[in-house]
Amino acid sequence: MSYPKRTAALASAAALAGSAVLLAAPAAHADVVDVNYRCQTPIGVKSAVSPIDMTGVRSGSGYKITMSWRKGVSSSPVELGKGAMTPSATVSLGGADTGTLAVSGPANAAAIPANTPIKISDLSGTYTPRKTGKVTFTPGTLVIKALGTTTTCNPTNSPGPGLTLQVTAPGGSSSGASSSSSSGGSPSGGQLPQTGPDDSAIALGTLGGTVLLAGTAGALWLTRRGQTAHR
Repeated sequence: MSYPKRTAALASAAALAGSAVLLAAPAAHADVVDVNYRCQTPIGVKSAVSPIDMTGVRSGSGYKITMSWRKGVSSSPVELGKGAMTPSATVSLGGADTGTLAVSGPANAAAIPANTPIKISDLSGTYTPRKTGKVTFTPGTLVIKALGTTTTCNPTNSPGPGLTLQVTAPGGSSSGASSSSSSGGSPSGGQLPQTGPDDSAIALGTLGGTVLLAGTAGALWLTRRGQTAHR
């Protein structure tokens, strides 16, 4: 093969390989959603609107889901020192799965001045699919703990999903139910194969008979050997 033809063949192979990788990657669709939070704080009710980004990345048998706040929410009448504030939140699941996913993140890395919107750090959690299909992730309740107090912020505008992800349940199950099957080979645990109660009894009886016959034959052989030695 000439050099130009070999180069063209390699380029075509690389393009096909790249296409295969893209086809194998899980399909994800993310939207920035505006969440209108109503926060119950120790000093009363406060409101704030923050756009939220959500991402999903395959991690082992599950998916790492991350929420990112573009604007701060709520505020504190006093300065919050470094590490004084810890956030967490929930994500509502929809589509092929239901329920909630808990996400959390680190405490504030720098002091937050008084009466300043609190910037929430990225919150992440691992989602393990129970069903294979398209799952939506929608921002839920935000909880801020600081200086011994708890502020709870609930969305009031029914935000849409921030992320839609095509997921695969462990084992490729489409129903989410756990099941086990055998495709041949010896049974685990050293157990005898069983097709019914009678078969088990026969198998055990045959095994016992084999051991008994071997023992008897060995005893007879030893006896005869002893008699021959005394002749």
